[in-house]
Formats: sequence, structure tokens, C-alpha cells
Amino acid sequence: MTNNFLLEVEDVWAGYVKDLDILQGVNFRILPGELVAVIGPNGAGKSTLAKTIFGLLTPHQGRITFKGRNIVGLKSNQIVQQGMCYVPQIANVFPSLSVEENLEMGAFIRSIDLAPLKDRIFTTFPALANRRRQKAGTLSGGERQMLAMGKALMLEPDLLLLDEPSAALSPVLVNSVFEQIQQINQGGTAIVLVEQNARKALAMAHRGYVLDTGRDYFSGPGLELLNDPKVGELYLGASIH
Repeated sequence: MTNNFLLEVEDVWAGYVKDLDILQGVNFRILPGELVAVIGPNGAGKSTLAKTIFGLLTPHQGRITFKGRNIVGLKSNQIVQQGMCYVPQIANVFPSLSVEENLEMGAFIRSIDLAPLKDRIFTTFPALANRRRQKAGTLSGGERQMLAMGKALMLEPDLLLLDEPSAALSPVLVNSVFEQIQQINQGGTAIVLVEQNARKALAMAHRGYVLDTGRDYFSGPGLELLNDPKVGELYLGASIH
């Protein structure tokens, strides 16, 4: 694995419409076990980066390497089999299925006894344990987000891509979801956290990237970016001092 990076994105250009690139030469790296935040203004390309890494978009230039293998051109299900999972911002659970059935669907490529895995998820997300037979569509926004993460963790991925997990949640639920994300990372899972809540994301991240107009303008340790006056002025809403 080059330089021991789990994932490397090198000079990637990608978009949804031909000749109209959202990502314009993005570079990004994450080490095994790291929590790396991706922040930036609306339209900066944050979610596009996550979708491109996961094979939902194919870059027309650049290279994406996961565990030392170029994954450009692989379908999402093939990338899942390599050890990467993606939790989109919306439509990330099966609303008509129970909490427990959602977890089982998350492990669709595994042919093992799922009971120990489900027990581990219910330990990680106690709020779900008492709702295991409840339909996912009746859960609160925060509970649905926890279920979506739990569903992905049923595959025990090496890398988890989280796209705006705090979107539309109340401040109390945001804190709860962020605590769960930190706990998942402390268990050894590397996490790419694409997040509008820039301050919270940087405060908990080992490293961060600031995207703007499809490029990585700043990168560095999370707390350094959080306390950088220029990053604060341009991307955190105001001067942070």
C-alpha cells in the first residue's frame, strides 16, 4: 500500500454532466483508522467526492486507490466487497422493514451467523436495541441515521463514508450522532466525514480537508484548521477568535 494510505484520491476530475466538472483536480488521503473531515461551502463538491470514491460517479481524470488497488471503474457493489461502505444523506434505510431486518439487509454479502454482529450494533447504538422490531420509517431522524450507520457496520468495513450525517437533525441529536461516529472510529474503522457542521467535524477529526469550487484548498490536522484564522473567516462563518 503506497505510503500506508488506506485511500488515495489523486488529481480527480468528475461531475454529473459531460464537460461540466464539479471536482476539478481533488487530492485526498486517509490512513487506516483515521477520521478525516471534508468541509466547505454548499456546492464545493463534498458529496460529489464521496460518490466518486464509492463508484457512483466515474472520474474522467485521476486515480482513486483503495488498499493499494486502483478502484476507478469498479461498481459500488465491488467496492463494498473490498471493504468500503457509504451512508448517503437521504434514503439510507428501508422504511418498511424493521430495524433488525435493515441490519440483516446491510450484511447481504455475508454468509455467517449475524447474531453477534447485530448484538454489537445494538451495543453501539442502544437507542436501536429497544426498537429492533419497529419499522425504520417510524424512527426519529437521529435514530434513522444511527440505523443507517449500523447497517453499514454489519459489513465490518475498513472505511466508512458518511455523507452529511447531521443534516436536518436537532442540536441534541447532532451531538448524539457525532458521539456515535467517534465511538465507531475509536473501534478501528476509518471514517471519511463529509459534513456541513464544520466546527464539530474539525474538532473531532484527526485531519481535515476544505473543499471549495471542486478543489482542496486547505488540509491539515483538524484542530489546526479549526483554529486557522483564514479558514475561520472564509469557511466557518466568521473569525474564530
